[in-house]
Amino acid sequence: MSALYDVPGPRAQLRNRVLNVVVILLVAGAVAWVVYRLNATGQFESRRWVQFQYTAIQRQLLDGLLNTLKAAGLAAVLAMIMGAVFAAARISDHKWVRVPATFVVELFRAIPLLILMFFFYYGSLQYHLGLTPFWAVVFGLTLYNGSVLAEIFRAGIAAVPKGQREASYAIGLRKNQVVRLVLLPQAISAMLPAIVSQLVVLLKDTALGFIITYAELLYVAKQMGGRLQYGFPYIPTYIVVAVIYIGLCSLLSLLARYLEGRSRRRRKITGAPPPSAAEAATSAEAPL
Repeated sequence: MSALYDVPGPRAQLRNRVLNVVVILLVAGAVAWVVYRLNATGQFESRRWVQFQYTAIQRQLLDGLLNTLKAAGLAAVLAMIMGAVFAAARISDHKWVRVPATFVVELFRAIPLLILMFFFYYGSLQYHLGLTPFWAVVFGLTLYNGSVLAEIFRAGIAAVPKGQREASYAIGLRKNQVVRLVLLPQAISAMLPAIVSQLVVLLKDTALGFIITYAELLYVAKQMGGRLQYGFPYIPTYIVVAVIYIGLCSLLSLLARYLEGRSRRRRKITGAPPPSAAEAATSAEAPL
């Protein structure tokens, strides 16, 4: 990697340290100014925060969180299935499979997620299909994120060295065996960060459900912030909700790092890379 750039000398290192300090001071100053303005406008007054000590309010937040997790969890499972199916279809040798799959993936990647939710929610209302806001959110998240995951899966499989694919065909494996036994195991570790990143996006995008009255976390927060007796505590409520979202996304990132580290340690302990073409052939020929 050192051939790609010049190693900084003493003066450059000193300049970088000074710039780092300046950036840190600017960020700290910006945060301090925001805190000052919030305090000056009374956002830290006790009456705006007192509602969070009540059990009923905490239960409302918990219900909103559970609704968020329910929609995100179901949509994540469906999006992963859709991504795997359409990724396999996009690398198919049959044009009648590959072309429609490409059209579907590109179509739903290009449509904004909110429009998909509107389509299912208001379309259901107009034509009496009986879809609840929950299913409108889930279907919208599934189509959009499933299309993105299909591209992630396809790109991950395509990134595996071409020699692995050629060697697999040379020893007589069929294409589905090549993908399932050779390419996918090698691609999964490379795809993991991108997959988790997209799942984090999916989790945060559930907040769009409040526009179609789905009672997720942001919808509950909007109701809590509009209470006159607590001085319309919108800012304190949104701060609490932001902390919850940060915690959820951090847990997903920690899970991804754990899985990636575990996979790396397993390969280091066994001293073997992911399955090669020959190993996959042996596995494919083994009796079930």
